[in-house]
Amino acid sequence: MVSKGSENTPNSIDDYISLADIGVQEILSEIRNTIRENVPEAEECISYKMPAFKRERPFIYFAAFKKHIGVYPPVKNDESLIIELKKYSNEKGNLSFSLREPIPYELIGRVASALCKQYAK
Repeated sequence: MVSKGSENTPNSIDDYISLADIGVQEILSEIRNTIRENVPEAEECISYKMPAFKRERPFIYFAAFKKHIGVYPPVKNDESLIIELKKYSNEKGNLSFSLREPIPYELIGRVASALCKQYAK
């Protein structure tokens, strides 16, 4: 989990990952690499104190918590992907991946691609 103190506000995704628990750093790095592979034209940024990727504006965010990794915002324009994401979705459609289970990186990559298209101007 990343510390929420103002003195630990990350300035980059590298900073964010370095503030995470050691066991979670590799997961965050792999999510970052997965998004880069699926949307290579996207730029890294920090938005709402979370790692994010943007084109004209941020389209995907991810964050470490004590028991899960959150991925935001919800996918809205790909019905087959939405169905596949059901087991990870909360009532708002945001995604939660338990740290006790294998992280579905390929699925997160597809989410990144879908959100990039969804938020394209």
